[in-house]
Amino acid sequence: MSSNIVIAVDIMGGDFGATPILEGVVAALEEKQGFNLILVGDENVINSTIPSKFKSRVEIVHTVDVITMEDSSTNALKRKESSIYKAVDLVREKRANAIVSAGHSGATMSLATLRIGRLNGVSRPAIATLMPNLSGKSLVLDVGANVDCEEENLFQFAIMGEAYAEEIMGIKSPRIGLISNGEESTKGNKIVKHTHEMLKSMPTFKGNAEGSDIFNGNFDVLVCDGFVGNIILKTSEGVATLIGKYLKTEISASAKSKLGYLLCKGAFNNLKKEVDYDQYGGAPLLGVNGCVIVSHGKSNQVAIKNAIFQALKFANSNINKVIENELEKYSSRG
Repeated sequence: MSSNIVIAVDIMGGDFGATPILEGVVAALEEKQGFNLILVGDENVINSTIPSKFKSRVEIVHTVDVITMEDSSTNALKRKESSIYKAVDLVREKRANAIVSAGHSGATMSLATLRIGRLNGVSRPAIATLMPNLSGKSLVLDVGANVDCEEENLFQFAIMGEAYAEEIMGIKSPRIGLISNGEESTKGNKIVKHTHEMLKSMPTFKGNAEGSDIFNGNFDVLVCDGFVGNIILKTSEGVATLIGKYLKTEISASAKSKLGYLLCKGAFNNLKKEVDYDQYGGAPLLGVNGCVIVSHGKSNQVAIKNAIFQALKFANSNINKVIENELEKYSSRG
């Protein structure tokens, strides 16, 4: 292998087996140069799928053990032959710059935190995800890694989210909002109110954000605990699915509806692309001493391809150093 960025891919953990993950791997290799892959999983399956022209860019770490959704996250720490354990250790050992996994998200987070370790000053890593809004994309964190949080955790999420928005999304001075049940500083539970006071020290903090602010474009980074964030994520996915099914039913209801759809097909396709999870690929686990992209278990080849590209962009950035520097700066202020 050359000195390119190296990304480890767990090919075993997805809901639909190795096939869509390997298809995404091939699509990524077809589309971009400048990176190599270490594929962790059954070498027989990998060798039968990867075209010979890409073999020079691919290394295989063989294993057939898979952490399934029925397994507990803590059990993953004992399964050293599992695909996710081996993939995480490739980053720990500096053989890979990043990892992409569509497997057991809890196991991925636990192993990454314990095996790779946290960045200096980070108390808890957070999962960040992109949400479409009227002017582009909003970054929401945490969306599931930490169900219970203290104000210090939420403050650190804001710092990590700001760094990601600047370094990866290219947003200068991203507007930070704290998700609450009202825009007034007096709204929210005890933790939210205390966090609001802490966030006032950040010049980019613009105040509390209500649920509608996730999609109206008023904020670039939205901060919450993993309990609230996961509900927001799953609710948004559910609403998008509902609207899609509703439109299909209405479009097929009559010849006039079908004609109207054909006339607006371009607009519908653009809308689908904007709200389609596959276009984002996965969610970065911010705060660990490396790059970890957590993909949905139902990821198809497009999602895996984009997750690999997201990992590539992250690995080529200086985001982790920025996070450490910002945490140290605010810590020194007392």
